Amino acid sequence: MIADLLYAALGLVILLLAGDSLVKGAVNLALRLGIPALIVSLTIVAFGTSAPELLISVQAVLEGVPGLALGNVVGSNTANILLVLGVPALLKGLDTRDCDTRQNYVMMLAATVLFMALGTTGAYTWWQGTLLLAGLVAMLTFAGRQAAAHRREVIAEAEAKGQELDEEELAEEEDLEGVDPDLPGWKIALFLVLGLVGLPLGADLLVDSSTNIARAMGVSETVIGLTLVALGTSLPELATTVMAAYRRQADVAIGNVIGSNMFNLLGIIGVAAFVGPLPVDPEMLRFDFWVMLAASLLIAPFVFLSWHMGRIWGAAFCVMYVFYVWMVLGS
Repeated sequence: MIADLLYAALGLVILLLAGDSLVKGAVNLALRLGIPALIVSLTIVAFGTSAPELLISVQAVLEGVPGLALGNVVGSNTANILLVLGVPALLKGLDTRDCDTRQNYVMMLAATVLFMALGTTGAYTWWQGTLLLAGLVAMLTFAGRQAAAHRREVIAEAEAKGQELDEEELAEEEDLEGVDPDLPGWKIALFLVLGLVGLPLGADLLVDSSTNIARAMGVSETVIGLTLVALGTSLPELATTVMAAYRRQADVAIGNVIGSNMFNLLGIIGVAAFVGPLPVDPEMLRFDFWVMLAASLLIAPFVFLSWHMGRIWGAAFCVMYVFYVWMVLGS
């Protein structure tokens, strides 16, 4: 099993590096081709940053272990709330007074309820996937309107200063991930190739090794998805929120988690359901789905009442996550 753990770690590292490489290459190529930064942020970045989870889910369905895909999404969403927000709160605290994430938070709760309701049918198939992807389109439309309003503000401020911004400059102003105006063409091509080759390779390694670990431990692939794989795929979000906490950007930390959770539920399972059916383990319906919803509701006071997420709350969130993993592994 040690070899499988090493292969799983290697697969995860390849996935994360390949995902980052794909985003960087695709973003800069799109901007060079004249595609508006707004469209790039809503499509290439949104899909690219979730590419590791998406490839894992698709690969798991193709290899006949759909429980791993479903466990990864549900486990990641729980980890994103309890661990990805808990750790930075424990280290530095998150001041939510200036956060304006209410509308996105309500959409995340709606996505969670829709996902759970569809799960009661016993499996996610093409028609459940269609509904989830329709929800994703609605979410991206709303995000697009918000981003367009922000862009108008940025352009107005630049014009007031007598400046004229091109797409790459707008992308930098809007903090678009992966933008590098000085990146040469050969590097863009290299990033794209590394991303496109590395993602399926990393997904194949991680899925195969995780399946072997599950068999060696005598647990289901769903349990490994809920714990090992979910924790691994949440590491990029954890790094982002820790940095945001130290920069006193609580809105970035919470917004990153909310966006990731919505995309996991609507986009990843929506796409995976078209690859093949994802049966829902009855235990997930009884326990894990409700833990995911409860974790999501836990942050309501911080979103609506601007409670300060200090070290005590951070410690409580982390303890709850450890307890949840213990419960899952012991079931």
